[in-house]
Amino acid sequence: MVALKNKIELVCPAGSLPALRAAVDNGADAVYIGFRDATNARNFPGLNFSFEEAQTGIDYAHKKKAKVLLALNTFPQPADWSLWTKAIDNAAKLGVDAVILADPGLMRYASRNYPELRLHLSVQGSATNKHAIGFFKDNFNIQRVVLPRVLSLAQVKNVIDNSPVEVEVFGFGSLCVMVEGRCVLSSYVTGESPNSCGVCSPAKAVKWEETPKGRQSRLNGVLIDSYGADENAGYPTLCKGRFQVENNTFYAIEEPTSLNTLPILPEIMKMGVAAIKVEGRQRSPAYVAQVTRILRTAIDSCQADLENYSPNKEWIEGLDHLSEGNSHTLGAYHRPWQ
Repeated sequence: MVALKNKIELVCPAGSLPALRAAVDNGADAVYIGFRDATNARNFPGLNFSFEEAQTGIDYAHKKKAKVLLALNTFPQPADWSLWTKAIDNAAKLGVDAVILADPGLMRYASRNYPELRLHLSVQGSATNKHAIGFFKDNFNIQRVVLPRVLSLAQVKNVIDNSPVEVEVFGFGSLCVMVEGRCVLSSYVTGESPNSCGVCSPAKAVKWEETPKGRQSRLNGVLIDSYGADENAGYPTLCKGRFQVENNTFYAIEEPTSLNTLPILPEIMKMGVAAIKVEGRQRSPAYVAQVTRILRTAIDSCQADLENYSPNKEWIEGLDHLSEGNSHTLGAYHRPWQ
């Protein structure tokens, strides 16, 4: 039996207080939250935290020995710079365990005004090599980087082997075909960039219609998809819509399926990752509870016996039930030619 000595953190999403409690109660080592404004990349109505709710959540998590990370991972705009700096000020007041940032200017503000505040480089920072990571370490003393979901396992290993800071990778949840932080696709339809407004498809731009051809979803008037009577209808984003290409209608950019790394947990762990992250602050507390519970069990099992680990069929089925399209993929991790 070969056990892993260093414990790998399970970092889970919390879009609300009930979701935070669900993650902590089901075994998350850390949760990540956002404020109720454009400073975070899941700026949906009804989600996220006020200052007071964040304090309540932090107190709850800390009593149970879990960490709270604050996502301030959008890019400030000149007219609203104070909104983002106030969020840094509030993060320091709250005593969060780390702030997840993407913008260098905001990192500069945080590192100069609150040098004791632990900084993580967000996936929105798009750092995929040692030089980029080293820049943020040297200039802002970041302690961890979250890698974009576009790297193969070989590339992830290369980054970890050369990174001056801890490395966090995504383990479950929605995928993104773009290098996070560099996507402007939805802004062509909505006029609002997800990198500054905090959401790919603003709720105000989403419209559902029941038509003779079936249920249709539109984004700012643009038809994104049409669903049959028995088809699951996902939240409409431009990259996951179905389009007509040369008389064929299909998912031209990205299929709605979820990343699930249970089959490759031993490979990921052997590389030396510091944390495995779950996407989904927009998800329900019940979703967060089940995903956290399954991943906690799987990670503990893998860490206890790397060589004999095998993903349980019930774990896979349980996560597939919660996945987009009720199916899973290894995404960019699986590139055997690299």
